[in-house]
Amino acid sequence: MSEVPYFLDVNVPMYAAGKAHAYKESCVYVLTEIANGRLNAVISSEIIQEILYRFGAMGQVQVGAQMAQNLMNLVPDVLPVTVADMQTAVSLFTHYAPHGVKARDVVHAAVMHTHQLTHIISTDKHFDQIEGITRVDPQTMFAG
Repeated sequence: MSEVPYFLDVNVPMYAAGKAHAYKESCVYVLTEIANGRLNAVISSEIIQEILYRFGAMGQVQVGAQMAQNLMNLVPDVLPVTVADMQTAVSLFTHYAPHGVKARDVVHAAVMHTHQLTHIISTDKHFDQIEGITRVDPQTMFAG
């Protein structure tokens, strides 16, 4: 298993569970590596919220609930989002939002900072802009 845990962005399970896409196969690979104990990953409560929000907005409540539960079963280390994390997120937002980084992603960055996590598995290139975070693209992991 990888020594240092990776923060797993929500787009990985979403692409893995979704329709045919350029990222589907590599995201399935990442989840398989986690399931087989070869990759150490963590998520935050915000990741679960994103799944519930997305499927709730599409009127697919049961699908969203099942996907959220499945992800928590696969990645049981669900980090909390604290008030201190949100204060950090506000600071990060003022710095990075003008460069295209989304609010939910500065929340992820803040949680990562709190837990001294430096690597995120994500398809979102804007994480490349955030100082102290190294984005690992699922396709790079799959090809490697």
